[in-house]
Amino acid sequence: MLIRIDLLRSGLIALIALLGLAGCSTAPIEVGEPVAPEFPADKVLHEDLETVGDVISDPLEGFNRTIFRFNYRFDKYIFLPVVSAYQTVTPDVAEKGIHNFFNNIREIPTLINSALQLNAKKTAETGARMIWNTTLGLLGFIDVASGMEIPRHQEDFGQTLGYWGAGTGPFLMLPILGPSNVRDGIGTGVDWYVSGVIWDRATDLEAWQDWTLTGLKAIDERAHVSFRYFETGSPFEYEYIRWLFTVKRQMDIER
Repeated sequence: MLIRIDLLRSGLIALIALLGLAGCSTAPIEVGEPVAPEFPADKVLHEDLETVGDVISDPLEGFNRTIFRFNYRFDKYIFLPVVSAYQTVTPDVAEKGIHNFFNNIREIPTLINSALQLNAKKTAETGARMIWNTTLGLLGFIDVASGMEIPRHQEDFGQTLGYWGAGTGPFLMLPILGPSNVRDGIGTGVDWYVSGVIWDRATDLEAWQDWTLTGLKAIDERAHVSFRYFETGSPFEYEYIRWLFTVKRQMDIER
C-alpha cells in the first residue's frame, strides 16, 4: 500500500510538471466553474510522510545526491559485474552454503541487539539458530535451524537505538552501503566494531584471509539484494528511496 501511494505521488508530480509546461505555451481555456481536485496535491505528497515524522530531514541533500550517483556508477560498473562473475563460476550448492555461512555470522549482531532490546524470544531463537547451525550445520554452511522452523531475525544497533527512543537524525547516503541516517550510520559502525572484535578473538586468520572473507561477504550480500539503481524509471528515484528507507526502518523498530 505504501509503495502504491508513493508511485501515485511520483506520477502526480510528473503530471503536474507536464501540465505546467503545456500551460506555458497555450493559454488556458476555462469551461464552467473550476472544480476542486478530489485529492489535493499537498495531501497526496505529504500525508504519507506524516507517519515517519512529517517531512524527512535531509540537510545534506547535495552531498547525499553526489554519493547516490557514485553508488550507482560503482554498482553498475564494478560491484554488479563482480557479483555476476562470482555467481557464474560458483556452483549453486556452494553459493548457497557460503550464503548460509555468512548468515550464521550475521546472527552475532542480531543476538547482541536482541538482548539489548530486552527481547527474550528473539534472543533465545537467535541463540538457538547459532548453536544448531554452527554444530550440526558445520559452521553454518547448512541451515539446519530453518529446517527446525526456528525463525531468523535481523536486528542491529541502529534498531536498538531507535527502540530506546533515539531519533533518526538527518538522512544520510553512505558510500557503497546506500541509504541510511545518522543514527543508523552510527549503529552500523558499532555493529562492525563489535562483530570484528568477536571474530578476531574467535579466529586466528592472516590479514589477507580476513580481507578475502570481508570481500566475499560483501559480494554474497549484494548477490541477495534485488535492488538496482534507476530501475524504477522514476525521475524522483532519490526521493523514492529516501522515503522507502525511512518507512522501512520505522517498521523494523516497531515490529
